[in-house]
Amino acid sequence: MNKILVTTALPYANGPLHLGHLAGCYLPADAYVRYQRLRRRNCIHIGGTDENGVPITIKADSLGKTPSEVATYYYHEISRELTSIGITYDHFGRTSSPVHHKVAQDFFLKLHEKGYIEPKTTTHFFCSSCKRFLPDRYIEGTCPYCLNPHARGDQCDECGRWLEPPMLKKPACKLCGATPSLKETRHWFFKLDLLQDNLMKWLQGKTNWKENVREFSLGWIKEGLKPRPITRDLSWGIPVPLKEAKGKVLYVWFDAPIGYISSTIEWAQKRGNPDEWKDWWLSEDTRLIHFIGKDNIVFHAIMWPATLMAYGDFVLPSDIPANEFLTIERRQMSTSRNYAIWLTSWLEEFDPDSLRYVLMSNAPEHSDSDFTWDNYMAKTNNELVGTFGNLVNRTLQFINNYMGGRIPEKGNLQAIDTEILQKIVQKKKEIEDAYEDFSPKRATEKFMELAREGNRYFDYLKPWELRKTDKERLSTVIWVTTSLIANLGVVVEPVIPFTAEKIKNFLKIKCWEWNNVGDAIIHQGTQLGKTETLFKPVSNEKIEIERRKMMGDIIKFSEFEALDLKMAEIKDAEKIEGTDKLIKLLVDTGGDMRHLVAGIGNVYKPEELIGKKIVVLLNLEPKKIRGVESRGMLLAADHDGKPVLITVDSDVPPGCVVK
Repeated sequence: MNKILVTTALPYANGPLHLGHLAGCYLPADAYVRYQRLRRRNCIHIGGTDENGVPITIKADSLGKTPSEVATYYYHEISRELTSIGITYDHFGRTSSPVHHKVAQDFFLKLHEKGYIEPKTTTHFFCSSCKRFLPDRYIEGTCPYCLNPHARGDQCDECGRWLEPPMLKKPACKLCGATPSLKETRHWFFKLDLLQDNLMKWLQGKTNWKENVREFSLGWIKEGLKPRPITRDLSWGIPVPLKEAKGKVLYVWFDAPIGYISSTIEWAQKRGNPDEWKDWWLSEDTRLIHFIGKDNIVFHAIMWPATLMAYGDFVLPSDIPANEFLTIERRQMSTSRNYAIWLTSWLEEFDPDSLRYVLMSNAPEHSDSDFTWDNYMAKTNNELVGTFGNLVNRTLQFINNYMGGRIPEKGNLQAIDTEILQKIVQKKKEIEDAYEDFSPKRATEKFMELAREGNRYFDYLKPWELRKTDKERLSTVIWVTTSLIANLGVVVEPVIPFTAEKIKNFLKIKCWEWNNVGDAIIHQGTQLGKTETLFKPVSNEKIEIERRKMMGDIIKFSEFEALDLKMAEIKDAEKIEGTDKLIKLLVDTGGDMRHLVAGIGNVYKPEELIGKKIVVLLNLEPKKIRGVESRGMLLAADHDGKPVLITVDSDVPPGCVVK
């Protein structure tokens, strides 16, 4: 196959990226693409953000913004974050774009025309308090398979099973917490059962796939595929292109993968060759590879190929190297509880390559892996600083200090020199096999072994002594270690590209391709560029601070400054029916009147609250409580389990800043 089309799962444009996103999908894909480009293969990298899903509307509701505003903001944030960690795309699109809407609707109409889509009247959960049908992610409950109490209406993240909302035990509306009831509505279903035999035969032929992907997918099909809904009752998304489907939008699991095609179309348009996308998606010469996390296996290995089969003409996935999950300090990450390490926060404190290296050397390729701060410090200090960085720094310092800053000449090679140069060729093969097998983890092991060999060679031959006794031999030894460093620079680029670029500039290397590895890619007599220390050691004190920040024990001063604390005056107060503690407050925050819901009814009566001056946090995410949108939170001390309102010792007008 002459062309390689690599895609990465589209992240929801409803929040920033964390380490789990990187380890499971984006870094492995970037390493693979960088490796293919070093080999000068015809490879493009396509990605984008998923902007039509319920997670976007939920986020918009919580922020009091439109879905479009939320999606646009996070599209730019995610794009910036990916660039900052060194991940590059040929095109990074959006599923809210006009091109994507057109392509997704074309897919729907084609499948509908060919008899793969049919309407059905079904029952869906309806919240009488919110007066709306609840899409799957607006419902939470207990998973019927593993009894996870926080399963969503579409999927359980604990066991990975795809769910339908009526399957949940103890379902609850995510907006208000009320128990929804089932109500009839009409939706359109994709008849997956018609494609079961074709999918089974196709998957059985994928003997080269990761076992977790192949076996999980075959297990699903053996249970029997059933028609699945591909529309939903929602105001945000891609309208279903049928007159009788007014008010319906396409289900995100159906439209999101089509984003790979629409983004490739946009890439071709950007290049001034609008039909070029067909050379990739409609050609048997294309190797289509989807990098995803394990929670996306069912969608990419069953639903998406079924969609492509039903449409016809399109190339099917060649491989789906799905990775498992990353935990943090042996705990599952939770964005709702803010138990995660966010990429932007990371890059404020540490360099990108140390993160890339540690995550890929511990990649969850076949089972879940765990990130710990102690392991990060050990790998940074022992491997990046003590092994790789040590080899580069002391070799180049030697050249600068004792050889006029120029790469020395190669003299007669001895057996030990030839042996180390042959190991470059040997490790090159092992490293390229690792990249080809979608294993950056194994690649890091192999190139770090080569760096260790270089340090052993350097220590054994003691150039600091040769400088006094045999300068000709010294020249050869330093040439060998410099050549090793140059070759290492090429093979590490897929994992630590910023470091590779520095090595390339240090040694002023012009031939920087995979095929050059094993050759003499340095030039004798070349004046070194400006050199610097590649990696800085990480201290125990620094790690302890980061650990405490993650656990919520410490915050940055900038985070405190972000809190919008102001004085407010309570203008009205009333008990919320059916509750013992909840009071609905109307407060004046200085020209802005807003409602708060506070659990203080067991201590304060509504009438005695009117006129009180309190401290309020204003820039808290709005939250609906018993049907009332609470836009802030009052501050109170907790004394023996009872709230005591916080105020000030003199009369100040509403709106005064608390700091």
